[in-house]
Amino acid sequence: MGTISAIKNRILKLCGERNISINKLANICGLPPSSVKNILYGKSQNPKILTIKIICDGFGITLGEFFSTKEFDELEQEIK
Repeated sequence: MGTISAIKNRILKLCGERNISINKLANICGLPPSSVKNILYGKSQNPKILTIKIICDGFGITLGEFFSTKEFDELEQEIK
C-alpha cells in the first residue's frame, strides 16, 4: 500500500467511526469539499501536511494520532 492510499483509508475510517460524510468533514474543517475529495479520489497525489493538519483538527485529533496506525508503520520506502 502506498502513502496516498494509507491517508485516504485513514480519513475514510475516521469518518466512519464518527458517522460523518466527506462533505460534513470538509464543512467542519472549513475546507472546500473538493479539497478532501481530491485526496480521497486520487487527484491529489501529494496532499500538503497543512491540509492533513486541518483535517485532523476537524476530527479533533493530532497529526501524531492520525499517523499512529499499523498502516503507516508498515509503509514501504518511497525511495528505491
